[in-house]
This record gives sequence, structure tokens and C-alpha cells, in this order.
Amino acid sequence: MKLTKFEELGIKNPILTALSEIQFNEAFPIQAASIPVLLSGQDVIGQAHTGTGKTAAFSLPIIQTIVPKGGIQALILAPTRELAVQITGEIQRFSKHSHIRYVTIYGGQSINVQFNELERGVEIVVATPGRLIDHIKRGSVKLKNVKYVVLDEADTMLDMGFIDDIRFILDLVPKDHLTALFSATMPPEILMLAEKYMRNPQKIFIDSDDLSGEGIEQAFLVIRDREKMDFLLKFIKENTSGQAIVFCSTKERTRRVAHDLEKERFNVVSIQGDMSQFRRDKAMYMFRKGKADILVATDVAARGIDVPEVALVVNYDVPSHNLVYFHRIGRTARAGAKGRAITLVSYSSIGDFKAISSQTKVTMRDLNKELGIEVRIPDPLKREVSHRRSFGRYENRGRKYEGRHEGRNDDRRRHGDRNYYGLRSRW
Repeated sequence: MKLTKFEELGIKNPILTALSEIQFNEAFPIQAASIPVLLSGQDVIGQAHTGTGKTAAFSLPIIQTIVPKGGIQALILAPTRELAVQITGEIQRFSKHSHIRYVTIYGGQSINVQFNELERGVEIVVATPGRLIDHIKRGSVKLKNVKYVVLDEADTMLDMGFIDDIRFILDLVPKDHLTALFSATMPPEILMLAEKYMRNPQKIFIDSDDLSGEGIEQAFLVIRDREKMDFLLKFIKENTSGQAIVFCSTKERTRRVAHDLEKERFNVVSIQGDMSQFRRDKAMYMFRKGKADILVATDVAARGIDVPEVALVVNYDVPSHNLVYFHRIGRTARAGAKGRAITLVSYSSIGDFKAISSQTKVTMRDLNKELGIEVRIPDPLKREVSHRRSFGRYENRGRKYEGRHEGRNDDRRRHGDRNYYGLRSRW
């Protein structure tokens, strides 16, 4: 990977001083490609996978060109409060010597706190779309001086239903503003949005076709669902080089897995949709500061996680889409580091996982072979034939008996009698 010095990109003091203090001296590809374009005043569509440094790519040009005490000049929109907070944290580090003021506004935090911050005067607003619109309608955020609009993780905002909110905001900002759109994927709706609101954007696609998860040792284990916790404990105990993130498909599963890990006396925190903002912020603070070793999370709740010490990602449930898989495993091996990702595949999810694994360009470790664990999946066709034969014996014995037989079968279905489906002997 060829790295470029930030001074070569046109970044000036005092930003260079701040970057040097945090030992951030060389730009990653998305930064090297985007920063000069944004500094020249051109719109940018940037595509790069998570962990590649997109925040610096758009925030450094903004910090360098906005005017202190000039009112709100930059809007940065993010899909989740966690990502918004993370972006603000990066801006804080980069602008240490630039006298730039900023605020993060999102739902779940007291709006009065945000009023107070805005009244003191800020140049950069980092926000989730819904809360930003609330402030716009209340008059606490004025857009007349806005020169920059950034849409970060635009595909996620689309998935979360924010597309109309984004259009509402873009329709209100001055026409001569600069727009930067960053997204891991480019679905048609995002490209249509760019076509309407951007002016001849420079397209910067970094590894747009690379879904290999380079630098990440990927492995899978096919097991019964009820065996997952035992193997999760095994893999976490083996992980001695850093923190771990466990991804679950539902809020209920997230709570249960976190509870089971706590019972085993692991230092664990969790985030999922039903939590209060205070609890979410506290959990993320503990994980980022290394005061918790394990984070259990759903996909949406985990957006914006950027913790360099994450050494292991476990997909407790197979994700529903291949891009979600790569977003998940991208939480390890950040910025060129090494990491490990393990997917626990239940028998019912084998088809989904095959579709995901076919998109990778690296060989995944087959832990079933390594651990000597046989995959024994019941054949549904054989179960169906067996059921037909057993039921057919009673077809000609009269409706009265047949009715009793069917009633018992219905009871077995309601009570989950696995013997009715011919499964017990196979397990």
C-alpha cells in the first residue's frame, strides 16, 4: 500500500501539527485521492470499505477551509448516533490547533444541551438526519452559511429510511455548497441522489470490487444452534491479543448472549436498539477505553464502532447479506492491522453462508475439519417420505381413527414434538 504524506496533499499547519501529535503522518488511499479534490472545490463521491480512513478524507479539507466564528459552515450527516459521535471525536483530534468549534446532535440526547452548544456558536455540525431537521424547524440550526455537506455511510442511511430526510436537508442548503458523499456500496438510489444534488462529482472508488476482507483470517464452523454458546466461549478464551465483537441478528439474541457471557464472568457490554442513549454511550465508552473486553451488538447498533484493538469478530448469526458480512468483519484489521473473524453457521443458515462465502477471494478455514466436527443435516425429503408412509397406513381405517390421528399430530406440531418430524434419531 503506497502512503502519501499529508503535506504533499496540501494540508497545512496547524492541522499538520495536530496530525503529528497523534502520529498520523501518512494518508491512506481514500484520503490521498479525496483531499486534493475537496480542497480544489469539487464534489466527491467516495467509495471505500470500512476502516479505510474516510473521516479524515472529508474532515481535514473542511477544517482547513472554514472560517472560525463564521457561523455553521459544514453539515456532516451520519446514520447513527455512534458514528456521529465517532466523527466528532476525530474532528476534535484533527482541529486541536485550528480554533474550530463543533457540535454533535442526535436523538436520545437532551435537546436543551444541544441548544446551549449551538448558541455558543459552532462551525461544524455533525448530526443524524432526524434530529438535524428538528433543529432546522426550531430555528436553532441556520443554513445560510453552509458551504459543505457530507453524507457519510450513505448506503446505511438509505437502508434506515433516511433518504427523504436527506433530500429535505439538501433542498434547504445554499445551492453553491460543496457535497461529499461517502458510501461502502453504491445502490441506484444513492447514484440518483448524487445526480440530482451534486455538480460533476469526482468519483473516487477505492477497492470497490474487493470484498476479500484482506488482512482478516476468516473461518467458519457449522454447528447446531444450541451449541453456539459453547464454541463462542472457546473462541473468546483463545483470543488473547485484543478485544472481541460478537454480532447477533436480533435485539433479543444480543441480550441473551451478553447475559450468558456475563455469567461466565467475562467483562462484556452490549448495544442494541432498545437501550437508552445513556446506556449506549456508557457501553461504547467502556469498550473504546478498554474497560470491557467484549462487545455484543446488532448490526445497526454497531455502526460507527472504530476500536483499533479489536482482534476477533464472531458472527454469532449469519448476516442476511454479503455486504453486511464484510461490514462486520471489517471491525477488525483496522487500518492495515491483522484480525480474525469466525462465523457460527447453524444448519438452517448454510445456504445464506454459502452465498456470502462465494463472494470472498480468500480461502476460509473450515473449522469443522480442523476440530473433527461432523455436519449431520437431516434430509427433508426423507422426512417427508417417512411421514407419508406412516400416515398412509391409517388412510383406510375409517374417518374416526384418522381424525384422532391427525389431532395428535396437530398437538405434536404445537408442542414441538421433534419425533413427529423424524428428527430425534438423527441428532
